[in-house]
Amino acid sequence: MVQKYQSPVRVYKYPFELVMAAYEKRFPTCPLIPVFLGSEILGEWRSADGAVHTVERSCRLRVDAPRLLRKIAGVEHVVFVQRNVLNWRERTLLIDAHNETFSSRVTVKENCRYTVHPENEDWTCFEQSASLDVRSFFGFESTLEKIAMKQYTANVKRGKEVIEHYLNELISQGTSHIPRWTPAPVREEDARNQAVHQCPSSMETDGPSDATGPDPEMATADGDKLDADYIERCLGHLTPMQESCLVQLRLWLQETHKGKIPKDEHILRFLRARDFHLDKARDMLCQSLSWRKQHQVDHLLQTWQPPAPLQEFYAGGWHYQDIDGRPLYILRLGQMDTKGLMKAVGEEALLQHVLSVNEEGQKRCEGNTRQFGRPISSWTCLLDLEGLNMRHLWRPGVKALLRMIEVVEDNYPETLGRLLIVRAPRVFPVLWTLVSPFINENTRRKFLIYSGSNYQGPGGLVDYLDKAVIPDFLGGESVCNVPEGGLVPKSLYLTEEEQEQADQLRQWSETYHAASVFHGTPHEVAMEIPEGESVITWDFDILRGDVVFSLYHVKQALKLSPQESGVRASGQLIDKSWVLGADYSRVEVPLICREGQSIQGSHVTQWPGTYLLQWQIHSPSESVACSLPGVGDVLTALHSPGPKSKLLYYCEVLASEDFRGSMSSLESCTSRFSQLSATTSSSSGQSHSGSVVSR
Repeated sequence: MVQKYQSPVRVYKYPFELVMAAYEKRFPTCPLIPVFLGSEILGEWRSADGAVHTVERSCRLRVDAPRLLRKIAGVEHVVFVQRNVLNWRERTLLIDAHNETFSSRVTVKENCRYTVHPENEDWTCFEQSASLDVRSFFGFESTLEKIAMKQYTANVKRGKEVIEHYLNELISQGTSHIPRWTPAPVREEDARNQAVHQCPSSMETDGPSDATGPDPEMATADGDKLDADYIERCLGHLTPMQESCLVQLRLWLQETHKGKIPKDEHILRFLRARDFHLDKARDMLCQSLSWRKQHQVDHLLQTWQPPAPLQEFYAGGWHYQDIDGRPLYILRLGQMDTKGLMKAVGEEALLQHVLSVNEEGQKRCEGNTRQFGRPISSWTCLLDLEGLNMRHLWRPGVKALLRMIEVVEDNYPETLGRLLIVRAPRVFPVLWTLVSPFINENTRRKFLIYSGSNYQGPGGLVDYLDKAVIPDFLGGESVCNVPEGGLVPKSLYLTEEEQEQADQLRQWSETYHAASVFHGTPHEVAMEIPEGESVITWDFDILRGDVVFSLYHVKQALKLSPQESGVRASGQLIDKSWVLGADYSRVEVPLICREGQSIQGSHVTQWPGTYLLQWQIHSPSESVACSLPGVGDVLTALHSPGPKSKLLYYCEVLASEDFRGSMSSLESCTSRFSQLSATTSSSSGQSHSGSVVSR
């Protein structure tokens, strides 16, 4: 497995020429880097005008590994070949290094760049990337990977300290300024002599060649780079490998994610939640981004208005901050009538409110980071359980609580810095037994539980909250404006019909996906069919506008990352350069669907590969045969203030042997929003069956 490292941009607040003078002091050996045993020059070349200076060195590094491994390998040091291309005109230094020792078994590549800061020409930037590929090493492949990456990252930041040490040494010796390079006149005879001594295979032009630059896989575009000082100042201390994971994941999102890129603080939370395992964090973050887009969570704080019973009886609210500057949220769960709130507003409204609290928490963390001048990425919750009793263990309420915990754990990892549980009653262990298995172990470590009055005095709340912040109902000095809760009047309960509708809405929202369709921007869903004869089923409702529904078979692979249940991706997937009939073909007759209609249908596939379900705006003046947007459609979409059509859809892939004239696998059959018809059934012998419309 190839291990990769990508550093953030490190900034020296010194001119490039001075940094280069400090860099040269590292050779031929450097006492400040103990593993660097020494180096010798293999070759040195200059361009005719002296603007480009290329040096190749052989560098010896001590092997910092267990004695047994060194004995098996038969070496005490390894040799690297380093090639430096210094361009005085462009003010860049490109460094390319690779190992010679064990090169048939292990491949190590390193690329570094010194460049002028894009916003301050008197500052110098440094970037570093590396890759390690252990193909075979006497059965110690995994051990070698761990040793190599540990040793490498341990010396990454040391490199900056070394440069800064030599910079200070130069300044103390009176060298604080080095003039920039200027071209000198070159006599014809000197130019001929210079050309004779140059290596033909290493001839340099005035600018660096592509071969000397960083590995394209490791390089980043200027707009995608993270500054190391910014990371330290705004995100907190990270190890070199943690910095590398953050830079790589952010770069991956820049290249693949369509839409708004999450803030670095948000990305970092997912990395921490998965212990900086890059692939696991990426999967978790992608699922969360899809969830946020589906439920429009980015707009929640602007659109969510709590129902009146929540505003009056939900005993929770924000209250200053803890001693570390984290926003403080107080929740008086014991004083809250959870059963009454569930009956008054429904589970969905409670979930929306919990999500709005988490969104507000992230916003407050950003504000406190600016206010206190240090990274604050999580908040503290003070949970008061006085009054907790068996009424709170009402089964539907506990079930709703577990669902909320699951949603928060999946989409707001590492946002809770500390949970202070006070006045825990005897019934608390029962509740804890029910909910603790659903809480991440890292989160559980942040829980501090106080029974009775143990929260008072040393070791209690005063260790985490200033006395002036402790609420008055806990014996503190601060007046707390959090609602006191209390029983919700039964007159505010939802009627049975309203409760039934709320329950159906919840079931329906868990099964269906929402989509907006614009002029010139169809919505498409890709379905992977592993074998020739399978059954694609669909069920959707048109909430607004009219659309044309089509089904296509794609003849070339889509460049998408696999998701779950055969549904790989959604959005606009058909490339504008594709030609209908050549690159993809229609396998269902286009169906015009009117606002308010419910559509159900299925299709028995004939070929394996990718199938696309497509919904596009229907306009009477347009032909349904046109599947790709024209220039006019795109311009119309740009000037349209909102979606022209909205729909809710569900689709799945069934094996042909499981589809015998029944649609029972679709959970949507219990929903009022879509009524399945017996005529949607299909047998495996049919080529396809059309969609059925119901109003």
